[in-house]
Amino acid sequence: MKEYDRIQKILDVQDDSVFLWGARQVGKSTLVKKLFPDAMVYDLLKSDEYYRLMRRPQLLREELLSFDENTLVVIDEIQKIPALLDEVHWLIVNNGIRFILCGSSARKLKRVGTNLLGGRALSVTLFPLVSAEIPDFDLFHAINNGMIPRHYMSKNPQKRLEAYIGVYLKEEIQEEAVVRQLSSFNRFLDVAAQCDGEMVNYTNIAQDCGVSAVTIKEYFNILEQTLIGYMIPAFTLTKKRRAITTRKFYYFDIGVVNHLLNRSNLQPGSIDFGHAFEHFMIQEIIAYLSYYEKKEKLSYWRTAGGYEVDAIIGDARVAIEFKSSDEVQSKHTKGLKAFEEDFPEARKIIVSLDRNKRILNGIEVIPATEFLKMLWNGEIM
Repeated sequence: MKEYDRIQKILDVQDDSVFLWGARQVGKSTLVKKLFPDAMVYDLLKSDEYYRLMRRPQLLREELLSFDENTLVVIDEIQKIPALLDEVHWLIVNNGIRFILCGSSARKLKRVGTNLLGGRALSVTLFPLVSAEIPDFDLFHAINNGMIPRHYMSKNPQKRLEAYIGVYLKEEIQEEAVVRQLSSFNRFLDVAAQCDGEMVNYTNIAQDCGVSAVTIKEYFNILEQTLIGYMIPAFTLTKKRRAITTRKFYYFDIGVVNHLLNRSNLQPGSIDFGHAFEHFMIQEIIAYLSYYEKKEKLSYWRTAGGYEVDAIIGDARVAIEFKSSDEVQSKHTKGLKAFEEDFPEARKIIVSLDRNKRILNGIEVIPATEFLKMLWNGEIM
């Protein structure tokens, strides 16, 4: 399988132990093996490794006691045996051993009251591939396949996506051991895909799924805490127009949404392509803000009167609209022009399928592929 040069280099492990979080199959194990080929590895996906450490967690301490200070040890899928973290904690404090602790969710660890090392390990996240990691990046291929490495590289990702969702997502939820009715949760996954990129209405979703609104909130929490989805808050600082405060939801990868909605071969000009185009751009911004540890938050803006801006960076430093049109027109600038009334100093951008950059009504119109290059070069924020 082709390997890509990932932006996440886990540099913090030079001085500290690290939790490396990320949804399954985004490439955590591959990345760690590539960056640290000489590290000692405990892979809890291997049944023999899992069962022996599950029976006697102290084996980890006994096996590592003789190792030198600053030895690097990787434990893959750490959430499978929470008790190991007590041993890890002891080894960090008493032997100076450094750890990379890989997992898909801290939820299970927190829920069982596990020792999370008292701040002795930093947390970093690995996302699916991003455009800057792919030398021959193809925007339309990415929007259709998604950016999970095995899916992006596949000529026909549908079977991989079906297996991924049918096995991985269900396994992930079953491991959480908090969902009593898996059938209702599976229905929820489909409904959540229909809401992807939209404001979340818990009551309406609850009616569609046949459960309570409280249960739906918990389901969304599970998706967030297992890194399967993200909630984007509303930007509410404008004064001239009343802003909506409801959050938006996005799955962590556009390929997952495509499969749940049974859509494929998305082409420019369709409504579905427009939704997927916006999702993909949000996906890239989320990864960028995380990888470069930007303190500014991502939000969106919508008013009671219907004006909307897809992405607000920080306290209105940058405002971005995503339009999958091949020629942005004045009507597409209404949301940004309304936002400008409260924040005239904000940088205003429309990302589109235009052929060339231009200025329209005082707003930068930037072709999508050029915007992505500018984003990862630090030229947008």
